[in-house]
Amino acid sequence: MKKILYSIIALVACLFLTQCKSGDYLGVSSPAQTDDAFVTSTPAETFKTLAFCYGTYRSVAGGGNYNWNDPCSDAEYYPEYNSGNGRIGFLQPTAATVDTKKGQFNNLYSILARCARIANIIAQKEEYQSAIEAKKVNYWTQLHGEAMTLWAYSYYELVRHYGDVPYGIENSVVEDYTLTSRFDILDNIIAVLKEVEPYMYDLGEGGITAERMSRTFANHLIGEAALLAGGYQTIRKDVSGLYGDVQLTEKITGDKTAYARRNDWQPYYREAQTYLRKVLNERKGSLSFITVDERDYANNPFQRGFQYMHDKELSPESIYEVGNIAPNQTERPYSQGRPSNGGNTNAAPCKVFSGIRVMPTFYYTGYEDGDKRWDASAVVTGSDGAGNEAMVTLVSGSRLNGGIAINKWDISKMKVPYVTKCRNSGLNYVMRRMSNTMLLLAEASAQLGDDAEALSILNQLRARAFGDDNHKLSGLKGDALIEAVNAEVKRELLGEGDIRWNEIRNGTFSAKSKQVRADIKALIAGLEADGYYEFPNGRVMSQYIWTKLVKLDQPLTYDRDESNPALTPGWRGVYDYSTTSSAGAVKGTDHNLAIKGLFEYIDPNGAEAKALEADGYVKTQWGAGMVKDKNQLWDYNILSGIEASEVPLYFHPIPLETIQQSKGNVTNGYGLPNA
Repeated sequence: MKKILYSIIALVACLFLTQCKSGDYLGVSSPAQTDDAFVTSTPAETFKTLAFCYGTYRSVAGGGNYNWNDPCSDAEYYPEYNSGNGRIGFLQPTAATVDTKKGQFNNLYSILARCARIANIIAQKEEYQSAIEAKKVNYWTQLHGEAMTLWAYSYYELVRHYGDVPYGIENSVVEDYTLTSRFDILDNIIAVLKEVEPYMYDLGEGGITAERMSRTFANHLIGEAALLAGGYQTIRKDVSGLYGDVQLTEKITGDKTAYARRNDWQPYYREAQTYLRKVLNERKGSLSFITVDERDYANNPFQRGFQYMHDKELSPESIYEVGNIAPNQTERPYSQGRPSNGGNTNAAPCKVFSGIRVMPTFYYTGYEDGDKRWDASAVVTGSDGAGNEAMVTLVSGSRLNGGIAINKWDISKMKVPYVTKCRNSGLNYVMRRMSNTMLLLAEASAQLGDDAEALSILNQLRARAFGDDNHKLSGLKGDALIEAVNAEVKRELLGEGDIRWNEIRNGTFSAKSKQVRADIKALIAGLEADGYYEFPNGRVMSQYIWTKLVKLDQPLTYDRDESNPALTPGWRGVYDYSTTSSAGAVKGTDHNLAIKGLFEYIDPNGAEAKALEADGYVKTQWGAGMVKDKNQLWDYNILSGIEASEVPLYFHPIPLETIQQSKGNVTNGYGLPNA
């Protein structure tokens, strides 16, 4: 697969268009026209400058980066107790520092300023102007639209993560600036995207792959931005006139904030429907939904979409992927994948931090029996770094400590695992895929009362997940249908950073935050009192399980086999690292972990436990870790800020430099620091 060579292109692009440096975007000037002409003389040369913007997003502003440490929801959490990395995720803004996300903030402005400048230069070219006049698409119109889509995406990320921010200040010397209403910014980026998208290539046309922004992605972004504009969100009440004439209804009212939705939300949701439908139909280009797994060793079409990334190929379901090449720093699987206790270099495999974990309450109740997404999304084992499978623990920490992990990204699933150094795997970041679009459309349709469309989408996803049509939903409407969409979002998009945004937009985030805290406390109380806890679906979580290392002919495992404790749950095991350059790090010959008691209670003093131990199984701490850390990890990290403010406080702070240079016009709200 040909990827964008960011490291090479960055060297070229840094020579020109250099007005947009990180940290000084508020006082920039235009580059020399001779430089402009040189670097935009051909489409290929022009793309080099745009590729620098993609590279900046990959390395600093977005990419993996723990999803900015705030994917926390009623299904996910950050695993290190009281870590500075996750305080916004915990809804604890007063514990954040003012410059905690300065790099992301400044670099998003740097990207959008450079993109606007590139688009402006292209717009002056005769080849572009003649194509626009003839209403035709060519490579110049694609590049112009691509630049403006990345511009819009950068503003979208700013609004989503920081709320109301300065707007329209790029590529000019700015003396005074202030906050701009997020609603105005979203209106403007939607308008810009609608203007440029007709002159872009659909995905797969004109050589445009998912590693670049296509018309398909631009249409998706219009829909996503429209939902953000029309959905529930936390707003500021401490800046007079900030939202102009926009009328808002407050669901939860705070002193200086409110959890609210604009009164005219429905037109935004209808616009979202219009463009999200296009992504799935006339604008889908080469996009296709995987329903068949052609592999002779597995049958999981859902996991097949992620395996493309591990094979260094582009998934046919991907709308936009951030391209990576080893040995550039790559946050997947390091930040978001299946954990490993390996060292930083030449391990089997190397260290995987694993900064997003799965709530035990969701792991045990979120998936129905037979749902192929369960094992492919969440995993109870990782690697010891010496070629062996090992249980994760439910105590605070990282790597094998920290809890049930995300299984979508795993070094062991690579065609050739990268074992030279951690954080260098070369795996792409799949930022938007077809399921994102489908579930956003289902959300909009459920909210608007288009029940049949929402149910149809959910049933497409469920048919793939179960491999049959026997698990269809029917007869749902209103709040019940909205909740069904939310449940499918969690099953389909676990660990991908979407669950929190879905719940925020739908107005359910605060209630779900309080509920999951109560559920976790009930689980721990049951574990502490009885040694186990039985969930309503009959699955049981116990303080202890029994594990044993065994030898399998194929140490990397695939679909679940209930008859074999080394194959249940499925999609785990380890790669055969004795065949790699880190073979010297491998220890032992029995590399797979058989597990007993993961879903049913085994009395530690009973006959079954004694028989297992006689057979070589070892009593292993499981739910006991939650009891141990009940007042730390399992309290503070679990959306604890909701206890102090029912208005969810999930925005990051605008950096100090921006505040200081604004002459008092820009401040942080939401309880965030201003110094």
